[in-house]
Formats: sequence, C-alpha cells, structure tokens
Amino acid sequence: MSTEVRVPQLPESVADATLVTWHKQPGDAVARDENLADLETDKVVLEVPAPVAGVLKTQDKAAGATVTSGELLAVIEAASAAVAAKPAPKAESKAAPKTDAPSGPRRTAEPKAVTPAAPGAEPAAAKLSPAARRMVEENRLAAADIAGSGRDGLITKGDVAQHLAAAPASAGRVDQRVPMSRLRARIAQRLVEAQATQALLTTFNEVDMQALMALRAKYKEPFEQRHGVRLGFMSFFVKACIAALGRFPVINASVEGADIVYHEYYDIGVAVSTDRGLIVPVLRDADRMAFGDIEKAVAGFAERARSGAITLEELTGGTFSITNGGVFGSLLSTPIVNAPQSAILGMHKIQQRPVAAGEQVVVRPMMYLALTYDHRIIDGREAVQFLVAVKETLEDPARLLLQV
Repeated sequence: MSTEVRVPQLPESVADATLVTWHKQPGDAVARDENLADLETDKVVLEVPAPVAGVLKTQDKAAGATVTSGELLAVIEAASAAVAAKPAPKAESKAAPKTDAPSGPRRTAEPKAVTPAAPGAEPAAAKLSPAARRMVEENRLAAADIAGSGRDGLITKGDVAQHLAAAPASAGRVDQRVPMSRLRARIAQRLVEAQATQALLTTFNEVDMQALMALRAKYKEPFEQRHGVRLGFMSFFVKACIAALGRFPVINASVEGADIVYHEYYDIGVAVSTDRGLIVPVLRDADRMAFGDIEKAVAGFAERARSGAITLEELTGGTFSITNGGVFGSLLSTPIVNAPQSAILGMHKIQQRPVAAGEQVVVRPMMYLALTYDHRIIDGREAVQFLVAVKETLEDPARLLLQV
C-alpha cells in the first residue's frame, strides 16, 4: 500500500515554501513521524514528518524546488508491501562449471567521462542541516568531503566548522556568489520597506545599570531555584518598556492608511539572532507575565529559533520590539523599526565608564539606549520622554513594584 506525502498546510500569510533538503532518499526505510525533508518559508523552517512507516518509494520534488500547500512531495510504500515487492536473491548453482577466460586480448570497458563537481556542489546522498547547508554554499565546499556526526550521517554546522578549521586556507582570491535564503530575502525586503515608508528617527540616552545589577546579583540564585531559569536583564527591560508605553500610548501604536491604531495590549517582540538571520518572536500580553514567565519565554524563543522549531504564530504581530546588540559587543547603534510597529528599543553593551555623581566622578556600569521611532505619528517630545521613563525605571527598579 502506498501513502502520499504532501506539503503541509501553510499559514495564510505564507504563499509558498522552498524544499531545502531531503533527509531520506528513495529506498531508505523511514519510521512514522520521522523527518523526511525541511521546508523553508520566509520566517521558519518546517519539518515534513512521515505519515506512516515504510520505505521511501519516490521523491516528486527536488531540493531547491518551490512548493505550495498540498503539493505531492513523495510516496512511501508500506513496510509489508515493500518487503513483498523486494525480489528474493537468486541461489547460486553449486554445479556451475568454472570457465576459463577466452584467449586473445582482453577488452576493458572505457571509463566514462566524469564532469567534475562545481565548488560547493552537493551529492544527492548528502544530508545537511539548514545551517550546515548555508555554510557549505557560502564556503563553496563539497559536502561529500565532510563527515557527518548527526543522526543518520546528518552534517551539522559544527561538522562544517571543524572541516573548515582543518582545511588549508586558499591562496587564491575567489568571489563567491550564493543566492539569499528566503528568510534573508524577506528580512532585506522588510527593512527596505520600513526605510522607504516610515519617517525613522533615533533618540539616545544612557542608563546607570548599578542598581539593577546589584538587585540581580542579590536574587539570581533564589530566582533560578524557584523559576528554573536564570534571571537576566530582558525581563526588566520588558517591564520598564511596558510601564513607559502605558504613559505614552502612541509609542505602542501603528499606522494603517490615514489612521493611527492605538493598541490597548502589549505584545512585545524580542529580537533573536539565528544562523539564518534575525527573527522577532512575540511575548503575547507581556504586561500580564511575571518576571519568571518572561525569562522562560525568551530562553525558549532562543532555543527553538536556533533549532528551526519556532512557529509562525510566535513570529506574527507585535506592537513594540526590543533588540539587544550588546550581546555581540555593540556600544551604540540605530535599530530599524519592525514595521508595521512604530518604535523599537535598542539595548547595548554594559561598559564601565566615569560619570558625574553629584560633586564627584565615579565609575559606573553604563549602557546606551536607542529608541528608533516613526516620526509621522511620534513627536520628539514623546520619544524622549518615553526613553527617559525607561531609564528612570531601570535605574530605580523599585518603581516597577510601586508603579511610579
């Protein structure tokens, strides 16, 4: 009995997907729910699980093909049918006479011409994770030369990195041309659209992190024991932004045509960097979440995003976003608004700097903050006051408890 494997139903906002890689080849045994292939959309990588156990009979779409919901991808032959269809091996005749080779010159088959693979070409049997595939393409490697340490010989990003470290550096100068991934192309499109359709402006301030760092150091161990997650800075920034958004609701608004839409809820996007690009999963109703819930959600976003398991629903919507370039060492930057939102807060590296404290100069852990906003609906006064409100809350975290 044969079972068809079709493209799963894609969300309404996604028209099609790209078949990135096959994890099974025709003739391979597959288990029920085992991942057969990876489909890349504009935002996430989707897995195609096997609906039944059996043997992969055909592949109806090649890697790199663009597919839509319901299209036929492959056919699986049920395990019992596949065994029955397999021809039995022929028994060797014990009485088979041994024949001598014919006299005269022996002719050998002429070797077939082999076309050398282009750099970065990948044999059909190679199995690569999406991150590994990207590294192979960018470095123009032959996947057949890389040993896979993953399940069923899957080549991981670490395998490619190890191969690159062991390989001698090329002496020649080479230009590499690789196509953008769907996610990278989508990111490029959205950033250009934001720059072209919004009047973006950035205002800056700095925050003294000493009080917040002292509070975190004092309670990080009991916090982790109770909530099972480390106490980071993101939960404080999320809460500080929500408090400031309540005072300046236009920062939480968006533009639709000639209307300003004021959102009376707080869906906060938190930017997460992955091998495929930057994505922004959303904390729904973040104002109702406790500090522990926020830290767990952010940690879960990062883990699932980097493994390609994050869902499209988690990336949809959002009324305000926060991005942290400080984890990469950025001291100051101007983030771009995640349209159709109207503002984004940029966090940066904490750095010990001399600052004036009354009549004295002291060394304090300082962080620059940047707020990029859509000047069409947000005036400079509101943007600056919002950023000052965030600064004041972070420098005196007791304000969060007292709501002042």
